Amino acid sequence: MQDFSKISIEETLNKLNTSLRGLSDEEAEKRVEKYGYNEIPEKRINPVLKFLSYFWGPIPWMIEIAAILSLIIKHWVDFSIILTLLLLNGIVAFWQESKAQNIISLLRQKLAVNARVLRNNEWKTILARELVPGDIIKTKIGDIIPADIKLLEGDYLSVDESALTGESLPVDKKVGDIAYSGSIVRKGEMIAVVVATGKDTYFGKTVQLVEEAKTASSFQKMVIKIGDYLIILALILVSLTFFVAIFRKESILEMLRFALVLIVAAIPAAMPAVLSITMAIGALNLAKKHVVVTKLVSIEELAGVDVLCSDKTGTLTKNELTLAEPIPFNNYSKDDVILFAALASEKNGDAIDNAIFKVLNGSSKLSSKINEFKIIDFTPFDPVIKRIEAVVERDKEDLELQKVHLK
Repeated sequence: MQDFSKISIEETLNKLNTSLRGLSDEEAEKRVEKYGYNEIPEKRINPVLKFLSYFWGPIPWMIEIAAILSLIIKHWVDFSIILTLLLLNGIVAFWQESKAQNIISLLRQKLAVNARVLRNNEWKTILARELVPGDIIKTKIGDIIPADIKLLEGDYLSVDESALTGESLPVDKKVGDIAYSGSIVRKGEMIAVVVATGKDTYFGKTVQLVEEAKTASSFQKMVIKIGDYLIILALILVSLTFFVAIFRKESILEMLRFALVLIVAAIPAAMPAVLSITMAIGALNLAKKHVVVTKLVSIEELAGVDVLCSDKTGTLTKNELTLAEPIPFNNYSKDDVILFAALASEKNGDAIDNAIFKVLNGSSKLSSKINEFKIIDFTPFDPVIKRIEAVVERDKEDLELQKVHLK
């Protein structure tokens, strides 16, 4: 997609072959065929192949060889035990990771939103997945932005991009700016044109990078290294057994029995099952704390972290601001600072307003004192003057008019 943030609104509309009157239904259908639906395609792995993948690897191979040898020489007890451990490992890992994938699918469904779009020169509400590049849409407070958009008309938008960037504070957007799919509108209302949908969005490209990243964890490398070592050891021992059996002219059946003993002794048949069950228990404990574990090996990997680096906010934050200790100047007290800040804040406003009211509501003295004031005029936050203004009247002996500026 063209980098629409660097070109004018007129050039953007021309590039997308659209106008402020929006698209027709026929044109939208053509663009759906060209660009696809506005959704990120989810790669689904065949559950049978997924289950069989847990039986592929150095240690599973050795366990499977031991099971086959037990079957050949009719050691049914050994065969049953080895097969049970092998299946237990695969079933536990498959069940836990499948459950995590189901949770992720549910989260995807909750992100599905509608969009107000201008089609055939009329505003209508459609499913967000039906949006196409060139659609004219309207966004307002509380909306989840359904696609990457370029803002065309309106005063401003205050957009929460914490899910994408980790920044706790909303970002102010004006005409000509780009707003990204998945971010939430906290304030304002604007008209915009869709410039990218589905996998072409900023969020979609991020998901693609994650899916393309292929690497083995330290835990997997360790297991593979142990498996390689045990395979070499078992091959050496079995080879010696063959040479001794050939030298003594013993029967093949007797030789297979010795080979089975050596292989069973050389491999930790219960290790994969024990590891899977242990990590599954860890995943269940994390689930109680609302942590979704998509790969069991990630539990061991995170447990082995020595240093965790993040930026000043990071994507691990709860996106909740708290009010630090106020520092008053002149003859004002800390309570005065909190009171004036609350008078110049909106209830159910942004993160800063909520943090201020949380402290105010925690003090019975301040909660009762704020009722003495009547708001006469209130100017919401303006990105140009960069402050909120409130004119309040105090219902006391002398009606004191105060103008409060929160910068």
